[in-house]
Amino acid sequence: MGSRVAAALLRRGREQASALLAPRLPRSAPALAPPRVGPTSSSSGGGGGGCLLPPRPGPAGACSTASRLASFHAFRSFAPKTLFGQCTRKMSTTAAALNSTVASGAANSGLKLLVTKGPQAQKAVGIWLFGCAAWVFSLVILGGITRLTRSGLSMTDWKFTGEIPPMSDAAWQLEFEKYKQSPEYKRVNKGMSLEDFKFIYWMEYAHRMWGRALGFLFAGPFAYFIAKGYVTRQLGLRLSALFALGGAQGLIGWWMVKSGLEEPTSEYVQPRVSPYRLATHLASAFAIYCGILWTALSVVMPDPPTGSMSWVNGAAKIRKLAIPVSAVVGITAISGAFVAGNDAGHAYNSFPKMGDTWIPEDVFSMEPFVRNFFENTSTVQLNHRILATATLLSVGGLWLGARKIDMHPAIKSLIGSTFGMAALQVTLGISTLLMYVPTSLGTAHQAGALTLLSLMILLTHTLRRPSPALLKSLATAVKST
Repeated sequence: MGSRVAAALLRRGREQASALLAPRLPRSAPALAPPRVGPTSSSSGGGGGGCLLPPRPGPAGACSTASRLASFHAFRSFAPKTLFGQCTRKMSTTAAALNSTVASGAANSGLKLLVTKGPQAQKAVGIWLFGCAAWVFSLVILGGITRLTRSGLSMTDWKFTGEIPPMSDAAWQLEFEKYKQSPEYKRVNKGMSLEDFKFIYWMEYAHRMWGRALGFLFAGPFAYFIAKGYVTRQLGLRLSALFALGGAQGLIGWWMVKSGLEEPTSEYVQPRVSPYRLATHLASAFAIYCGILWTALSVVMPDPPTGSMSWVNGAAKIRKLAIPVSAVVGITAISGAFVAGNDAGHAYNSFPKMGDTWIPEDVFSMEPFVRNFFENTSTVQLNHRILATATLLSVGGLWLGARKIDMHPAIKSLIGSTFGMAALQVTLGISTLLMYVPTSLGTAHQAGALTLLSLMILLTHTLRRPSPALLKSLATAVKST
């Protein structure tokens, strides 16, 4: 069955490509009746079923096939072993034959491709963007380690072009003398040895250089793809905005560090960076990561996975729930920055109670009232606990709701994975608190937050509305049955 379907699609695609290249055919040319394949039921169940029908003659049919193939091949790693899954390798030959038709017809069909020049260019740009997203992920984790080891204030100056690290004993001693003038050394690390200083210096230096390396990793291939004509105007503007935000991130980072080099307002307060600036720095990093990841997904998966109109309608229902849940996940992650900025993780190291009570008495002790949510250690930790619980419950509710809705099995599996990651993240958070925030668990907790956010980005991207061409193709298939 799979070989017959692939052969039929290949013949139809060649005819449509020829029609586009030479539309004026002799009237005596024989008209080929479009072959049909009867309805097939999904092996994974779910009532969606759907049938695979070759497109009707004309450019619209070619575009519908192109749209369907683009979605299928982008999502085939998630697909169940149905008729589609069994014919993957054979249909890839069909996709190659339809390459020229896809490129010329997709723009007029409602399918917005972000990369031109065919599948190879699409693959190259996709790999590059996923690589950049992974780099940002590692940069966020390295930043968390730098903060947890209290290394962020070891470098007391900043240069836009970067600087060479100390290479001699005299150079190291000079840097150490600069650090001795900082409030952190005087109040926290007084008497620190030069070897200990070298450790925290290298941590901060690695974090800064890793961020600058990302700029080169992004800018070089970006310029190359523009020169090759791979990048559309829409994609170029989006990537330019992300590059500008990445450049501003370095300035935001120094703006944050500078707040920790100032003398605290009280002699009883340990020097640390402003929680507002730390939250800004982390939120900016999350925005860059999510922007790159979403763009990479849009490049390799221009249309979401669909199998029938029933699955499309089911995805539309769950999308209304997934968007607010994503917002809760994001807000919870940002609230963690205020926990870190206020060192709130080192207070109330018990669960579920905070000390001997459920709610500490000093949660609203600051004036004005709004400061408590950002600067009061008790309130900040309580707020993060409540948001984490809300995140777990909302993701769990999303999972329960999805079980009763007919949709693509791969999407259901993704929702299940997201729920599992949310439960793991809450477990990591509680463990980090009970163990007094060790570097290993604190780092794992931050990585878990970004992983959960990544899964929500993937889920909302997969649940988006298909292109008009794909919807028309599915509607035509339903009428034909």
